[in-house]
Amino acid sequence: MTVSALKKKILIVVMDGLGDRGCKELGGLTPLQATDTPNLDWFTRNGIAGTCDTVDIGIRPGSDTSHLSILGYDPLEVYTGRGPFEAAGIGLIGRRGDVAFRCNFSTCDEGMSITDRRAGRIDKPDTTELVRALAGIRIDGVEAIVKESTEHRAALILRGPGLSPEVTDVDSHDNGPLNRSKGLTPEAEFTAGVLNEFVRESYERLRDHPVNTRRAAEGLPPANIIVPRGAGSFPDIQPFPEKHGLKAACVAGVGMIKGICGVCGLDVIDLPDDCTGGCSSNFISKARAAMRTLEEYDFVLMNVKAPDVCGHDFDPLRKCEVVRRLDEMAGHIRESFRDDMVIVFTADHSTPCSLGDHSGDPVPIAVYTPGNVRDDAVTFSESGCTHGRIGRIRGKQIVPMCMDLADRAEKFGA
Repeated sequence: MTVSALKKKILIVVMDGLGDRGCKELGGLTPLQATDTPNLDWFTRNGIAGTCDTVDIGIRPGSDTSHLSILGYDPLEVYTGRGPFEAAGIGLIGRRGDVAFRCNFSTCDEGMSITDRRAGRIDKPDTTELVRALAGIRIDGVEAIVKESTEHRAALILRGPGLSPEVTDVDSHDNGPLNRSKGLTPEAEFTAGVLNEFVRESYERLRDHPVNTRRAAEGLPPANIIVPRGAGSFPDIQPFPEKHGLKAACVAGVGMIKGICGVCGLDVIDLPDDCTGGCSSNFISKARAAMRTLEEYDFVLMNVKAPDVCGHDFDPLRKCEVVRRLDEMAGHIRESFRDDMVIVFTADHSTPCSLGDHSGDPVPIAVYTPGNVRDDAVTFSESGCTHGRIGRIRGKQIVPMCMDLADRAEKFGA
């Protein structure tokens, strides 16, 4: 058998926002600790385990910076803001000089003060209709291009001369008055002014839109304003296949995750409609798609968004139910697992239900391939994985570790 025939395939399952802190509703346990997870525990018991700070100790990572790190990049070197990844993930590809933003469809009052950042988690086809009303906006020679993403999310590209990504967010990340964007440099003041005018124009065009008139009649929050954040220019990143020598793909439903992977050179796999939601997503259907993809590719990153949604919604009981479904998904992977695979179960960050936002807590990680050296970890949880031989690592160390377990690592030295 040749050396190349021995090389294994790699599957990294990222359970978005899975990590947590002790919840009073669960008697001080985390949702992972409070839920029976026989399949995730099997991979932990038969593999190696540890904890992971996806960016670094004490840093509260975004899903964008953490996924960059999990893919083996240093986000401190390549990260240019979340907006470009969100835009790329939904097919809104920028040009040199463009500035991209991540946006929410939100609800505001007559004073343009936010009352619901997610407009009742509005989704397609309503957002598609609203985006049509935003076509053709030009401000001081700058074209504003908007495209809807999943649920309440959207992306914005500003295209024109003299633009800079060095501007502050309009989104205050909470209900209440919006921020006015400001330039972080004198050269960026023009861009900040254009952005503020775009937000005002979005309100003028959306407040009386038929979609919002209907939503108000149904007792639903109207999506009457676009709120941008995460400005960035499109980054110059060495493609993942070139960096690691792997034919790589991404299986994800969230536009921003698909955008990160696409910008990094991974092929983004089209998914069935039942795989693209948050908590309503069919986890097993997504796992099937990942396993099918792995037949053609050397490396697959699979993202499951649902646990992050529960954390942001302060809902530990629903997060426990999501954990149970994730374990069923792990059971399907276990049943279809092949000996020529290395599999990783981890999270991109913690989203504690007590905070409703990301934290800097390390996340559990379990890695399994036949023949690995078993350790003392037996349960997949924030505490259970601390007994494993991996120890406490950084996200950017995951791919090199998997490359070695997959017999793909290059020898260093003689």
